Amino acid sequence: MKLLRYGEPGRERPGMIDADGNIRDLSGHVADIAGADISPESLKKLASVDARSLPLVEGNPRLGPCVAGTGKFICIGLNYSDHAAETGATVPSEPIIFMKATSAIVGPNDDVLIPRGSEKTDWEVELAIVIGKPAKYVSESEALDYVAGYCVAHDVSERAFQAERQGQWTKGKSCDTFGPTGPWLVTKDEVADPQNLKMWLTVNGKTMQDGSTKTMVYGVAHLVSYLSQFMSLLPGDIISTGTPPGVGLGMKPPMFLKDGDVVELGIEGLGTQKQTFKADA
Repeated sequence: MKLLRYGEPGRERPGMIDADGNIRDLSGHVADIAGADISPESLKKLASVDARSLPLVEGNPRLGPCVAGTGKFICIGLNYSDHAAETGATVPSEPIIFMKATSAIVGPNDDVLIPRGSEKTDWEVELAIVIGKPAKYVSESEALDYVAGYCVAHDVSERAFQAERQGQWTKGKSCDTFGPTGPWLVTKDEVADPQNLKMWLTVNGKTMQDGSTKTMVYGVAHLVSYLSQFMSLLPGDIISTGTPPGVGLGMKPPMFLKDGDVVELGIEGLGTQKQTFKADA
């Protein structure tokens, strides 16, 4: 299934994509795409619903973040061997973990704001894992049982805030609008192999990232198991798993986003995003 949320910010309704690519309203079956609504039991019930029986959503509504009520937005750094190489970093012996503030989460096609004082706003297309049931101390062999599905995430970064302003990376990752997610939550049964998905990103029509989850250092199952050793993972939590090469920081000379730039990105089977970058007032 492809589950989504549509409507104005703060007033989104749950929906489903039918076989013809139309949005169908799910509000008669679930309150939202969040928490208990994405548990294995709830997803099983939703899978039995005939999409054609649901109300058709007319027009082209705004798409909101594909999951609501996210408690933790966990990110993995330097998790692609080829991306680590382009930044001059060594592949980490364990996953590098940092947090992105949940207040950064926006819809997949919402504008992204370049924060005041920014000179190094950068792009990163990423595969995101959405947790479907509480996970604590889970084994790698069982880890996928705790995954509701996957979505596209754009881990927008301000490199100077991230690396030149002391402390951890969080301040360069958490600016308002720096976490577009969606367009859909694609349930795991529709993703045969999360470690074999093509992914891409363009800036003003020029391809910058053209990679695959094949080059991830630590795969989905390992990450879910690993993180669950340190913290409970809860329904709606998002794990953004790292980016392939081609980020602005790795260009020679480096290239960063400016007011008016348009970024498009996508992952095979998970949909696409499109954002216009605008200077924050």
